[in-house]
Amino acid sequence: MEKVRYITNIQKITELSAIEHDLRQPVIDTFAFRTNTYYQSLIDWSDPKDPIRRLIIPSTAELQTWGRLDASNEEKYTKVPGLQHKYTHTALLLVNDVCGGYCRFCFRKRLFMDISDEVVRDISEGVEYIRKHREINNVLLTGGDPLVMSTNKLTNIIRQIREIPHVHIIRIGSKMPAFNPYRIINDPTFIDMLRTYSLNKKKIYLMAHFNHPRELTDVAIEALNMVIKAGVIVVNQTPLLRGINDAPEVMTELMNKLSYIGVPPYYFFQCRPTLGNKLFSVPVEESFDIFENARMHCSGLAKRARLVMSHSTGKIEIVGLTDEHIFFRYHRAAKPRDKARFMVFKRNPRAYWFDDYAEVSKKYSVVNPLRCYGPE
Repeated sequence: MEKVRYITNIQKITELSAIEHDLRQPVIDTFAFRTNTYYQSLIDWSDPKDPIRRLIIPSTAELQTWGRLDASNEEKYTKVPGLQHKYTHTALLLVNDVCGGYCRFCFRKRLFMDISDEVVRDISEGVEYIRKHREINNVLLTGGDPLVMSTNKLTNIIRQIREIPHVHIIRIGSKMPAFNPYRIINDPTFIDMLRTYSLNKKKIYLMAHFNHPRELTDVAIEALNMVIKAGVIVVNQTPLLRGINDAPEVMTELMNKLSYIGVPPYYFFQCRPTLGNKLFSVPVEESFDIFENARMHCSGLAKRARLVMSHSTGKIEIVGLTDEHIFFRYHRAAKPRDKARFMVFKRNPRAYWFDDYAEVSKKYSVVNPLRCYGPE
């Protein structure tokens, strides 16, 4: 049983020089820093471009003025403190404002700043909102990372949600299988809880967050297997990130390894234009080329993922390119009129986000959306 220690003082990272510590301090003064001894052990410190290092160690480039803190306008969909309701059938509960480590590309880094009041310790209002809205059939627990919480606290939340008859799916969004798999391996009560509340007809899903194939260590895979054997469905989602997984061969390896261990790739996200994220961002059209080149070398089991943007108006899937045009479709939409809407824009190789196309070309071709019935 390995004891994992958390690190919030960059001075404790002895692999960095005193000069490197001083250079990074202004970044940490702006955006929170947290890592742990297990995750640090995955870094090849002899490689200054090591992708795990890039993912967790602050860079002075984060101070570049670009983007905004709430790039997807999540505040707009907050109905009661700690609860977002953007899509008809899905509610999102922000149950925690701490993670096993703070990804430098985090799109919710605002939650870890003093200005944030979006996360609440008392979820009773959120649970009551879900109880009153019978159209909600699945609930996502996120934050922060729910698995940083004690199992007792997490169990109390899941128990309350499971008591609501119309909620069939409970999702737990977590990077702890990558950041600290011992959180799962060393806590049999967590596995017992999953086995209790992931039912034959009402499953728990673990939305894992592996960004690079090197995170899929033997202990990480052991933790995932324990969760799967407890009756939980595990899938993976990751943004496409410059210097981490933006090479087709790296993405292919990640997708294939996930399929080998029974954790289907779910979403690949276009990196959100969040403040501090310019160094991780890849232009939309380049992202599509990387994604499609990677998929060419995967089985059908590995290539089920979709490449999407979590835009303020919905999840917009990047569908295809021609020499002149790029094609989008609303995979999920906040407004009924946008459901399954198909959109065609002139290509823009400098575009990093959907808005970059809309701003350049206010007039664009729209095919009437398909009529959708039932769950999104």
